[in-house]
Amino acid sequence: MKAIIQRVTQASVTVHGQVISSIANGLCVLVGIKTDDTLADVEYIVKKILNLKLFDGENGKRWGASVIDKQYEVLCVSQFTLYHIMKGNKLDFHRAMSAVHAEPFYRNFIAELGKVYNPEFIKDGKFGAMMQVHIENDGPVTIEIESPEPK
Repeated sequence: MKAIIQRVTQASVTVHGQVISSIANGLCVLVGIKTDDTLADVEYIVKKILNLKLFDGENGKRWGASVIDKQYEVLCVSQFTLYHIMKGNKLDFHRAMSAVHAEPFYRNFIAELGKVYNPEFIKDGKFGAMMQVHIENDGPVTIEIESPEPK
C-alpha cells in the first residue's frame, strides 16, 4: 500500500462540477492499493498518516506536531495509478488491486482511519469516479510512504 501525503491549507474533491468533499488545514492523501495488500498494510499506513510530524508544534517548533496533535482533517483519494509500471511510454496497472476488490479494501482503510482518529475529520473522494482534486499544498510538503513488503 502506498500513500502520497500532502500538507495542505485547503483541499477539495469535485465530481461532475460538484464539490463532494473538502477540508481546511490538514492532509490530502492519495492512496494506492496493490494486489497483495492486507490489513497489516492498512494499519501501517493509517499509523503513519496520523502520526507523522508534518506540522509546526508548540512554540513554532518545526516538524513537531501530527495531524492528530493539531486536530486537523484528512482528505483521502483512492488512486490506482500509484501502482503503475512503465513499459516504454505506456502505463501498465496490473500491480494495482482490481476495482471490485479495491473498493471494499479502501472503504476499510477509511473506516480504520476513523477508528483511530475522529471520524468527522476523515473525508474522501468518490471511489472509481473521475475526480478533480484541488489542493493548496502548504510548504510545499509532500511525503511518500509505502507499507513494507512481507518478510
